[in-house]
Amino acid sequence: MPAPHPPEFRRRAVDLARAGEQTVAVIAKDLSISESCLRNWMAQADADEGQDTARLTSNERAELAELRKKSKRLEVENEILKRAAAYFARENVLPK
Repeated sequence: MPAPHPPEFRRRAVDLARAGEQTVAVIAKDLSISESCLRNWMAQADADEGQDTARLTSNERAELAELRKKSKRLEVENEILKRAAAYFARENVLPK
């Protein structure tokens, strides 16, 4: 997987596309990226600027990713606690 392009590169590419002096396809080809990539960047920029409310902003995406990681960690911790409780419950019930 190629390394992600820096945010400044993305911003400048979106600005070029929005200027309308050239088509998105030509700009994408000049920048050696795919047309769909540039269109995705444009859509994300619209969401970040509040123009597209149907799409998550970059901050919301980052927060969602962090919450998913935290949720997964808590699920693992909960499973460990359940197993420990079951182990100790068996230990107290069985005769010695």
